[in-house]
Amino acid sequence: MTVEFWGQEYKVNVVLGCVGGFLIAVISSMFGFGGGPFMVPLMSVGLGLPMYVVVGSSLLAIAFNSVVGSLRHLQFGNFDFLLFAVMFPAAILAGFISPRIAKRVSPIVVKRVAVVGLCLLGTRLLNLW
Repeated sequence: MTVEFWGQEYKVNVVLGCVGGFLIAVISSMFGFGGGPFMVPLMSVGLGLPMYVVVGSSLLAIAFNSVVGSLRHLQFGNFDFLLFAVMFPAAILAGFISPRIAKRVSPIVVKRVAVVGLCLLGTRLLNLW
């Protein structure tokens, strides 16, 4: 399928996007994370979209999953309101600032920063540091 965004056309494998997005949503819901570390590589590498499209699309997709997951955790009593009160405004502010920075920086730099962040996250999740 061909997608047009701001006058540029991109070929996108819709089946890969749907199947990958579904699997990421299921796994992230099971383990309680937003899914961004997996959605970004899926859209940039798997679907071939530019980073400025990937970031906004990833945030929108993750927002729905995070809201539903948060509501379920609230229902089960696993919700920390103080942590939410601290992180929510910071996330909103970062959502306005980060795309402006990413648009001014080379796409390869944005990808490299994402790779470093994912590697740090992976080593932390594996309890290597």
